[in-house]
Amino acid sequence: MTPNKVDYFSDVLCVWAYVGQSRLNRLATDFGDQIDIRVQFCSVFPNSWQKIDTQWKTRDGFEGYAAHVQQVAGKFKGITIHSDAWRVTRPRSSASPHLFIKAVELVEQDLSAGGGPVPFLSRLSVRAAQELRSAFFERGQDVSAWAAHREIAGSIGVDFDQAVAKIESGEAIAELASDYDRAQSLKIEGSPTYVLNDGRQKLFGNVSYGVIEANMNELLTGAGGDVASLCS
Repeated sequence: MTPNKVDYFSDVLCVWAYVGQSRLNRLATDFGDQIDIRVQFCSVFPNSWQKIDTQWKTRDGFEGYAAHVQQVAGKFKGITIHSDAWRVTRPRSSASPHLFIKAVELVEQDLSAGGGPVPFLSRLSVRAAQELRSAFFERGQDVSAWAAHREIAGSIGVDFDQAVAKIESGEAIAELASDYDRAQSLKIEGSPTYVLNDGRQKLFGNVSYGVIEANMNELLTGAGGDVASLCS
């Protein structure tokens, strides 16, 4: 049976995507080879300093946004945010970690060429995304910096030079540009967003796992479903 495609759009610096990581992992575990989760990126923090300066200028800027992120995390059991995140550590852009993940994805494709599909949670690119989120939100590291990318590549067993080669060749930026273009064409409104049923069904924002699971079950059994909640 051909697995049902699930497009998952997020921004690495989005706290809601960080909070929702466990739901994505659970979806992959619960539905296994019935679905094919395709991780893609949307651009919520293309220039984070400009964004926060503009949108949080009258609300204490980075200090206010850092407090907001802490408040969001406080609503969820087991979610912790490092005190430096956004307050002291201020990544310039999510495009840099996104580019690194696309490079890892390309290296991964080269390594697995000719083999069978790699389980979602075992994919090097998925692990890279999770490690980047953990590095920023849990450890307060600047994940827009190459030093962080090099460290994470080593921790997940990726040759950093091979990843850099994918960036230098232009392949990685082409893949990332495709993600951003597709997010625009699908009118992705925020992070995270699940796109089901060939783009006809979207679940975006702080959607509970029960809602995600119900929609997935309805889709797999041939029923309809269209439930969404905004996160931008």
